[in-house]
Amino acid sequence: MTPEKTAIPPPSPISCRGRPVSANVVHRLRAFALSLFLIAAFVVPALAGSFEDAVGKFANDEFSDTDEAVGAVASSGNPLAFAIISALQDGRLFADPDSKKVFVTQLDGKIIDAATGAAVDKLPDNATAVRLNNRLRRTVEAALGSLTLLSPDPAKRIAAAQSVFKSHDEAALPAIDDALAKESNKSVKAAFTEARAAILLFKSDATEVEKLEAIAAIKARGDQEAMALLAGLGTDQPPLIAKAAAGAIASIQGNLALWSTVQNAWYGLSLGSVLLLAAIGLAITFGVMGVINMAHGEMVMIGAYTTFVVQEIIRTSYPGLFDYSLLIAVPLAFIVSGAIGVAIERSIIRFLYGRPLETLLATWGLSLVLQQAVRTAFGPTNREVGNPSWMSGAFELGQITITYNRLWILCFTLAVFAILLAMLRYTALGLEMRAVTQNRRMAASMGIATSRVDALTFGLGSGIAGIAGVALSQIDNVSPNLGQSYIIDSFMVVVFGGVGNLWGTLVGAFTLGIANKFLEPVAGAVLGKIAILVLIILFIQKRPRGLFALKGRAVEA
Repeated sequence: MTPEKTAIPPPSPISCRGRPVSANVVHRLRAFALSLFLIAAFVVPALAGSFEDAVGKFANDEFSDTDEAVGAVASSGNPLAFAIISALQDGRLFADPDSKKVFVTQLDGKIIDAATGAAVDKLPDNATAVRLNNRLRRTVEAALGSLTLLSPDPAKRIAAAQSVFKSHDEAALPAIDDALAKESNKSVKAAFTEARAAILLFKSDATEVEKLEAIAAIKARGDQEAMALLAGLGTDQPPLIAKAAAGAIASIQGNLALWSTVQNAWYGLSLGSVLLLAAIGLAITFGVMGVINMAHGEMVMIGAYTTFVVQEIIRTSYPGLFDYSLLIAVPLAFIVSGAIGVAIERSIIRFLYGRPLETLLATWGLSLVLQQAVRTAFGPTNREVGNPSWMSGAFELGQITITYNRLWILCFTLAVFAILLAMLRYTALGLEMRAVTQNRRMAASMGIATSRVDALTFGLGSGIAGIAGVALSQIDNVSPNLGQSYIIDSFMVVVFGGVGNLWGTLVGAFTLGIANKFLEPVAGAVLGKIAILVLIILFIQKRPRGLFALKGRAVEA
């Protein structure tokens, strides 16, 4: 009798959240978990060990070992990599030759073990800074650039791309490609593209097509660094590559020459705005009163020292108002300088009308008195006048750099000019000043108090010189000699533009400023000024009344 076979029941299904799961899937999951365990058990310690070995090479005091260590640490992916290489760049990476341990001195003064990140109480007695040479410094810059390519800060990503562009290290190409694929910011993407082009340009196994595309990308950048990169390509290139590089260099040179002209024009506008601010008050007093005021520069100086006093009070008592210091100083400088101007006119100038040489000597002596008074009150040394945050820094426009303080001074000058024109046209004092300028005797016969107009005009001109001092304090040294640097140029602007004509003063200031900046690169600063002076003398011989002649008392006399 055959024994009866006992039926083996099927394995009970494994369920997950109430749903049946195949046994094969479970076995695969267990195998995957086991593989992860094996990776954690063997690979991770191996990687950790390789990182520690790489860090230990810094202690060998050999440039070749340091070079290898930089590459290994940068490519390790360890979170300490950036801290180690940046410390190496800053001279904060120390190595103990006895224990072969490496230490990072952090910016806050704390010390950590470079291999483990553990805190250390103090450096060993024999620890010395890891040395660098010029080649290693370029390697370190490239490594830091690669490490910051994926930074969340766009500015840091651009800086990293610029570093790779300069070093054109082939080792950074995978990181650049990875970062470029993930990048969405247009500016950062352009910087990554330029960095990649720089690498491909010098990559030995890059194809001719890749190199031609790289030359086109670098040509589009169009700055000095791009031209230097193309110039360093060498002469052993294929004819097509060499021709494309030469054409790109020629194009960049022409582009840079054009931008250099624009930069000089901007410098000229900036200088012209300064000259206009310093001369506009002189144009008023000279045009209406016919007074050669050699103390006009000291009114500029007084405005600058008013700014210094305002900022000192704010620094000591109200530091939160520092960004508003210039807005507070402008009306105060106008009032102080204007009041001093009225006092000068009432006490000295009014007795010297019709005697220009005596007026010149008297105001020149007065300028010396005012300079010495400021030296006595504030000392002979330069005084510090700070820039508010909104006037600090610069920005790039194409290939030129524009500083915020110069830009704001230009805007401020044009605003002052517009306000002064409106005041002359639409206020009673302005109408009286224009009447006295055109015909003093007729104005007096019509009941205008010409002596009062003279005093207010001199005060207005001095007040404008005071607010010019506020602006100049942001770009020049505040010292007792500040006004002397601008008085001659101010007279040249007034005479060249036309005595008493504000539009002539505007055109004259910007013309002289731009001409000065275009002559300086050719003839130098001193010879440039001499050339400008000679040209003005020749021009005055042809047109004695300047660009825009205006009839006034000085002309009638």
